[in-house]
Formats: sequence, structure tokens, C-alpha cells
Amino acid sequence: MVGILTASDSTAAGQAEDVSGPLLVELVRDLWPEVLPLLVVTPDDRDQIAAQLKAWSDVERLALILTTGGTGFAGRDVTPEATRSVIEREAPGIAEAIRYAGLTVTPHAMLSRGIAGIRGHTLIVNLSGSPKAVREQFAVIAPVLPHALELLNPEDGGVRFARSGEHQRGS
Repeated sequence: MVGILTASDSTAAGQAEDVSGPLLVELVRDLWPEVLPLLVVTPDDRDQIAAQLKAWSDVERLALILTTGGTGFAGRDVTPEATRSVIEREAPGIAEAIRYAGLTVTPHAMLSRGIAGIRGHTLIVNLSGSPKAVREQFAVIAPVLPHALELLNPEDGGVRFARSGEHQRGS
């Protein structure tokens, strides 16, 4: 199973449309057509983000969590801190590859503070908030995701599948 968490104050408040989260759903389904990712929107709140990551990792036992948003320099950008507070092991090569590839597109890629890591059998990867960046960053990690998830979850081939129609909206 795959979870997608959009961290955005304005989207959580209903003042803006979530574009990056649904785009990630589409990209995941392109990679794994049989997977219907869970989708939750939270405010840029460290505790709420961390709680969702823990619930998905520990209770739902998702194989993969992708976050979008909250990775920049703004004061409310706390997704990396929330992620770091829940992971058990970092996966720095993933975040490094994302930034490296981004630098071929824009020097602003070095401003991304996104991280990646493992909690239990769950891989968590922070992606930027813009749809353009999400598409580019997912393209960087997509080739390694199947193998990474198989290493973390060899008993089920890497991805636990969601039941049809399981989309959620966070509080």
C-alpha cells in the first residue's frame, strides 16, 4: 500500500486545491496500476505530519509514503523535521539524487530540505510541493522504488495494495 501526504496550510483550510497529491496518485498508478494510494492533506504542522506518518507506518503498515510540500525554507516548512522525528534509518542517497537531478533544472533545487528514510518496513520520501517538481522528483526515484520496497517487504513483493476507493482527507 502507498500513502501520499500533502502538507499545506492553505489546502488543509480549503483555501487552495491540492494539485500535487492527486498528481502523485496518478504517477504511482502509472508505476503500479493495481495500487490505489491513500491521500491525506494536513496543515504544515510537525505533530500532525508525524502522527500521520506513524499511523501509516505502524498501523496501516504501508510500504511507501510520499509527502509533498513543506520542504523549503519558509518558517512553516516542517515536513523534513516531522519525517526525521519518525524514521529509524535515513536513506540519504534518495534525497541526494532528487537534489542532484533538480540542479540540472534549477539552482533552487539546493533549497529543498527534503529527506528520505525508513520506519519499520516503510520507506518515506519527502518531495517538494509544486506539481512540476513532484513530476521531476518522482521520475528520479521511480526506477529504484520497486527494488527498495522489495528489500523492505520481501514477503509481498514490496507493495501492499489498498482496497479500491480508499482515499482519505486529514483533519
